[in-house]
Amino acid sequence: QVQLVESGGGLVQAGGSLRLSCAASGRTFSRYAMGWFRQAPGKEREFVAAISWSGGSTGYADSVKGRFTISRDNAKNTGSLQMNSLKPEDTAVYYCAARTRPVYSSYMRDYDYWGQGTQVTVSS
Repeated sequence: QVQLVESGGGLVQAGGSLRLSCAASGRTFSRYAMGWFRQAPGKEREFVAAISWSGGSTGYADSVKGRFTISRDNAKNTGSLQMNSLKPEDTAVYYCAARTRPVYSSYMRDYDYWGQGTQVTVSS
């Protein structure tokens, strides 16, 4: 069993930066791929970024490529999402997810554990 807790959300002006963190419980987290998803009001949850168990492979949605960076520290059981050059359309609740496989996926259905989410609001 893995429990995930996100933090780091908040209100920021367009062009600003935020760093989201995901704290995981459970010794097996280091063997799992991890992803970040987001859900804006009135929209479906969508893929943002993901990383393999080792951190050696990452993937990004086109909308955030070049602006967001996903990383993880298996020794500390944490994952992060550095978000730069934020835009109002990045406003959403951001969720951390873990997949009980070493390879990441961009599909929600492939993830087994989810955090409660953290709100990110970008003002124009």
